[in-house]
Amino acid sequence: MCGLAGFVGRGSRANLLSMAAALEHRGPDGQGLFIDDARRVFLAHRRLAIIDIAGGHQPMWNEDHQVGVIYNGEIYNHAALRAELTANGHVFRSDHSDTEVLVHGYEQWGDSLPARLNGMFAFAILDRSRRRLFLARDRFGEKPLYYCQGRDFFGFASELTALACHPAFDRSLDQRSLQKLFAYGYLPAPHALYRGSRKLPGGSSLTYDIEHGTVAVASYWQFRLEPDESLGDEDEPALVEELTALLSQAVRRRLISDVPLGVFLSGGIDSSTALAMAVQHRPAALLKTFTVGFTEPSFDEAPFAQTVASAFGTAHQVRRLDLEGARELIPRVLGSLDEPFADPSILPTYLLSAFTREQVTVALSGDGGDELFAGYDPFKALGPARWYRQLVPRRLHDGVRRLADLLPISARNMSFDFKLRRGLAGVSYPPAVWNPVWMSPLEPRELNEVFDSPVRYEDVYDQAIALWERDPSKSNVDRTLEFFATFYLQDNILFKADRAAMMSSLEARAIFLDNDLVEFCCKLPHRFKIRNGQRKYLLKKAMARYLPAGTLARPKKGFGIPLAKWLRELSPPEGSQLTLRPAAVQRRWQEHRSGAADHRLFLWTWLSLQHCLAPDAGDARRGAA
Repeated sequence: MCGLAGFVGRGSRANLLSMAAALEHRGPDGQGLFIDDARRVFLAHRRLAIIDIAGGHQPMWNEDHQVGVIYNGEIYNHAALRAELTANGHVFRSDHSDTEVLVHGYEQWGDSLPARLNGMFAFAILDRSRRRLFLARDRFGEKPLYYCQGRDFFGFASELTALACHPAFDRSLDQRSLQKLFAYGYLPAPHALYRGSRKLPGGSSLTYDIEHGTVAVASYWQFRLEPDESLGDEDEPALVEELTALLSQAVRRRLISDVPLGVFLSGGIDSSTALAMAVQHRPAALLKTFTVGFTEPSFDEAPFAQTVASAFGTAHQVRRLDLEGARELIPRVLGSLDEPFADPSILPTYLLSAFTREQVTVALSGDGGDELFAGYDPFKALGPARWYRQLVPRRLHDGVRRLADLLPISARNMSFDFKLRRGLAGVSYPPAVWNPVWMSPLEPRELNEVFDSPVRYEDVYDQAIALWERDPSKSNVDRTLEFFATFYLQDNILFKADRAAMMSSLEARAIFLDNDLVEFCCKLPHRFKIRNGQRKYLLKKAMARYLPAGTLARPKKGFGIPLAKWLRELSPPEGSQLTLRPAAVQRRWQEHRSGAADHRLFLWTWLSLQHCLAPDAGDARRGAA
């Protein structure tokens, strides 16, 4: 993994160095700069050496020094692309650098290069002869890329913190983005926290014309389900074999490394699948597995992970997180996030990454399995929600919600009262916004209590609504799969994985996001993903021969923390960095700490925002690293 930054126009070498310094945690192994004073082009790269350690320095150029690249990520099909490019006459100077494949690939295929790549990446290519920059981000947005444009200025970087080091950057907050943050729990691309800055969406490329100062963004790939409804139960054995082969291939591709490699292991089916496939290609005794546990039993997955690790015979290690550890981590980790979001599992994910990095530089993860195989609770809620909306009149629904609010509040993981209140909140609105409301820190009516300006759900959820309504012929299950893969996976799960790993200079590789595996899942009818309430149906069928029986049968926990309980014992930081209504924030803190209400997601999002905007947030980042 690496960090990249650059700009065109006003600015100086000192500005570029400041931007690069803000990304040192992403690339502690070296720095490369390119400055063209005549054309006012400035490029910087921070390197974490994984592939071709000796020869992979950046920027990397073609033979005549007209095409150069700075790049963050891994291209898993780089060997096949290198062979194809060599057959077309390209001459490589490196032995096996995936970076050089980007240089020659751009020469050969131009703007269609990203569509040929199987991997995780964000890169910027300077085409000096055509006076343009070409930026691209991988299909799901595993690797981040932000940009901004102003008068006589265009800038980009792996993180907003680096982009904000340039004096031309506008640090004023974007109010619509703040509203979306509290409506979704994360910032869906292309929205970013600051006015004028944008996130390049996954599956997109950007061209900046240096001569004319114009920006053009294009989508080269979108997650779209096109199920083959001709597939029936008689095809299940063949589908199981195909899925198993694709999983094995995806893991084999992600085992390529010139540095030590391990596996994140929660004991759930996704991470256990990563391990089961890894031992098909490497001796189990040479694989290290890593788990974070909790002192609260309803959140602790460490015993399940130990069962799986013991079954395969890996060198397994566990660290535990309690309230005192969380109290210490909160300012350090939230102050290093670069962009706020509502997912408190960033704490154990950071702890997992930090202690994994003590022994390896690369770790396999199971991220993406829930989004591809319908692993989340909302998939089971779709049917009951539809019937509830049809049978319960609105006036009775309001009464049901008031009754539900009388239930005792439990701090246990995914307790009945928590899921009931979430479910009833969602069905208060049209089906197009059920999914974001079920996951949100604040439902739409509550946004108007917190923000000074009026907020309409049609405005904050416009992207989710557009996606839901894109193809009305699709089932609610498929539309929900598209929602989670397009928004939640990219801007919550993968954002969390990237930031937590990069705080410790660790590379995390998601096995389920392999191009070939994703294309298989896109053609798979949803009855092979969720059947009779059983989620991940086909995946469990495929893994039955590899995993301990209990791994397939146990309910999903998620990587949660005892947030509701911990927040009752934490004090909010002094002061406020934004214009939320102070009385509304204070009331929610009081209600939560007294046990009168459960505001865990709102309070955590608010905390995340406070720490991201704190003046010493950069110092927190350096402490986390």
